[in-house]
Amino acid sequence: MYEEFYNFAEKPFQIVPNPGYLYKSPKHQNALTYLEYGLSENVGFILLTGEIGSGKTTLIQYILNKIGEDTEVAVIFNTNVSAYQLLLMILNEFELPSQKLGKTTALDILNQYLIQKYAEKKRVLLIIDEAQNLSFDALEEVRMLSNLQTEDQVLLQSMLVGQPELISKLQKPKMLQFSQRIAVNFHLEGLNREEVGNYVSFRLDKAGGPRDLFTAEAVDMIHELSRGIPRSINLLCQAALVYGFADGAETIGKNIIEQITEDKIGLGLEIKADEDPIEETGQTTARLSSAVKKRMEKLEDEVRHLQLRLETQIQEVEQRAEAFKDDLVGSLKSQLREERDRNAKLLHQFSRLEMKHEALMRVRARLKEELDSTLADINTEDQLNRK
Repeated sequence: MYEEFYNFAEKPFQIVPNPGYLYKSPKHQNALTYLEYGLSENVGFILLTGEIGSGKTTLIQYILNKIGEDTEVAVIFNTNVSAYQLLLMILNEFELPSQKLGKTTALDILNQYLIQKYAEKKRVLLIIDEAQNLSFDALEEVRMLSNLQTEDQVLLQSMLVGQPELISKLQKPKMLQFSQRIAVNFHLEGLNREEVGNYVSFRLDKAGGPRDLFTAEAVDMIHELSRGIPRSINLLCQAALVYGFADGAETIGKNIIEQITEDKIGLGLEIKADEDPIEETGQTTARLSSAVKKRMEKLEDEVRHLQLRLETQIQEVEQRAEAFKDDLVGSLKSQLREERDRNAKLLHQFSRLEMKHEALMRVRARLKEELDSTLADINTEDQLNRK
């Protein structure tokens, strides 16, 4: 596995959001400052937007880890619901009764809950991720919930997190009342070249590996291919580590990134809307399998060629030994043993290559699963966006 080869304690470029791996670039630090300000001031609505894979969910998880016990939090991820279904989901997240309730009863239960938490001097926060998928009716329902307030304080603070389409939706004339209540708004952009280099080094160091494992030329290509989007950077870097391990490369250079580009690995964001994601996933997996297979076949051919040469030499030595005089037999046998020892070492190396091949196949299988999952997520988001 490449973790052992590069001395990692764990995989440095997992695509699953992990607040422990949050790289606080100037952009992400600014986002945190805005979000923390909005939370501390208990403003009504906070808006965080950014491209797919820009790190929005990681930021939210980082903030959730810092929220104290004086705040009750509900997080909504499934946003393809009606306004009424959204209300019931909010109740459920706050562990309130939500089964077979009319809207009036549901609103009353939520209102009583908010009043109770206010009396307990606790704050209540609602976070809605993937908010760009909310219908206008559902957004209006969220706005109406903000009307539950005392004379000087909102009882329910809301944070909307989503893709750039959310901004366009909130800028519609019919959403004027909603947009006017947004007190804090931040849009996450892709990392620049310097930030990409620092991001890659940060993750390598966090996983216990060498910070300079990737050359400057390799980082240049990663920045260009990923457009500075952290999720794309992770996919490219993880594929690069697999390729580097297969090649036995001590550093990840531009040539490895070029090979990844040729094999179309780690470039999930380049899928077009009119392509079949299932077919594309299969093609990507097939390309990965073909690339690794070709590398291993080349190594196996070299080993077989060496074996054949050694066997030929052994046969020649044995034939010559029969014709030589007795005083040369000892010397020839000594040479023969040396040749056989070399052959044994090569066979041992071949055995290790076979084990390495099996390990690579397992890595490929896991990478396929991660790619499949990412491509499926992106396809779902694309389909939702088209809707």
